[in-house]
Amino acid sequence: MEISLLAFASVADVLGERQRLVNLPEGCSVAGLKETLQEAHAALEPMWEGLAIAVNGELGSDERPLRDGDEVALLPPVSGGAGEPERLVETPINVSAVRSRIEDASCGAVVLFLGNVRDSHAERRVEGITYSAYRSMAAERLATIESELEASFGGARLAIVHRLGRLEVGETSVVIGASSPHRAAAYEASRIALERLKAEVPIWKKEHYADGDTRWREDEPLGEGVS
Repeated sequence: MEISLLAFASVADVLGERQRLVNLPEGCSVAGLKETLQEAHAALEPMWEGLAIAVNGELGSDERPLRDGDEVALLPPVSGGAGEPERLVETPINVSAVRSRIEDASCGAVVLFLGNVRDSHAERRVEGITYSAYRSMAAERLATIESELEASFGGARLAIVHRLGRLEVGETSVVIGASSPHRAAAYEASRIALERLKAEVPIWKKEHYADGDTRWREDEPLGEGVS
C-alpha cells in the first residue's frame, strides 16, 4: 500500500523534503511506518519522543493501522505556535476584520490580543521569524478552539487569526479577539485561547538570529485540553 507522508519544521529538514509517497506492507501500523523511516533516517531517533503523528488530520497512536491512501503527518513540538472565516493568512492580519467578527450588541466587553515578533529570545538578537503550519489541521483546530470556548463562556464570541511566512521584528503574528457580556469572561477566554493555540495547533516557528544562525522553536509536544 502507499501512504502520503507530510513532514514539518525540523522533521522536514531531516527528511530533506516536506512530502513524499511511502510504500508499506498491507496492515502496517504507525509504528511500522516509524521503523521504516528510522532505517533510512537515523537522525529521527532522538525526535520520536516529542513527535505527534496525525493520520488524515487526527492525532493517532503507534498502534493505529494504516490504509492505502492515508495521509500521515509528522508533527514536531509546536512553538508555544481553510474555510470561512480565514484563520491562516500570509499577509498582514486585518485587526479590524477580526474585531468585526466578534462584536455584538449583547457584548459589552471586547478584548483584542496581538502577538508581535520581538527582537530577542534567550539573550540572542532576533531579526525575524518564519511560521509554517499543517494548514488543514491547524485551521480545523483553531475553529474548534473558538467554538469550544464560545460554548464554555456563555454569550462569548471568539476569533483567532495566525499569520504564516516570514515576519520581521514588530510585525503581528497572531490576533485573538474575544467578546462577552462582561469583561472577566472576555479576558479569560482570550487567555485560554492563546494557551490552547500554543499547545494544540500545528504551527511552527523558525527564529532568524542577527549572527546568521536559525533555529526551530520546538518546545511543547502537541496535545489537547489546555485550561
